[in-house]
Amino acid sequence: MTAGAARERDRGRADDLDDRLDPAVEPWPRGISRQATMRISDVLRELGAQFPAVSHSKLRFLEEQGLIEPVRTAAGYRQYSPADVERLRFVLTEQRDSYLPLKVIKERLAAMDAGEDAEHPAPRLAGDDAPARRRWTVASVADVTGTEERFVEDLVKAGLLVQEGGGRLAHGSVDVVRLAAALAEYGIEPRHLRTFRTGADRQVALADQVVAPWRSQQSAAARGQAATMAAEIGELFARLHATWVRQGVADLA
Repeated sequence: MTAGAARERDRGRADDLDDRLDPAVEPWPRGISRQATMRISDVLRELGAQFPAVSHSKLRFLEEQGLIEPVRTAAGYRQYSPADVERLRFVLTEQRDSYLPLKVIKERLAAMDAGEDAEHPAPRLAGDDAPARRRWTVASVADVTGTEERFVEDLVKAGLLVQEGGGRLAHGSVDVVRLAAALAEYGIEPRHLRTFRTGADRQVALADQVVAPWRSQQSAAARGQAATMAAEIGELFARLHATWVRQGVADLA
């Protein structure tokens, strides 16, 4: 590339950045820094506490789907801004909590960018009030949930909690203990819940069969697609199970 062409390229990039910073066309979230200084590892660190399954391939897949547009350095590396992180946080939250497909999330983001969606969440600086990562143990989970360590140990023995190396408990253990403790108030003991865990493992295995062809591919897009599909299938399984249980309980009344 000639020196003149390089200057023209840099001038075009500067014009693009000016357009993005123009308040009249600034996309959501507004009022959050759009200075791209964060590496992909920084973004994963910011989002990891809330979304432990998020990965490099997941972020690249969301980029390919047009949900985020990180800046590329001259060497081709991606750099993200705090505003980019908040867009990613919104996308991941909508997937996890509202079970929305990416097409619908992209449409809502477009409406938010145009100022047409009054229901969008208020943005906040990336990292503010973000839950810190913790190394959960039987003792720390019991302390946070207000249960006895023996109860948590019984859940481990029943196979309801996954214990990793060093005595650490897997992510999500706090939620499991809280729910199991609430059920214990009705006399439902950990041993009664083994079938729930077995059923969940079977559902995970079924989801694995569906996404395996994508996960086995080497491209970041394919692996990101696998992660997205797995999350959506998992949420649909959970909703279907909840629907059947609610229907059955209603019949008991």
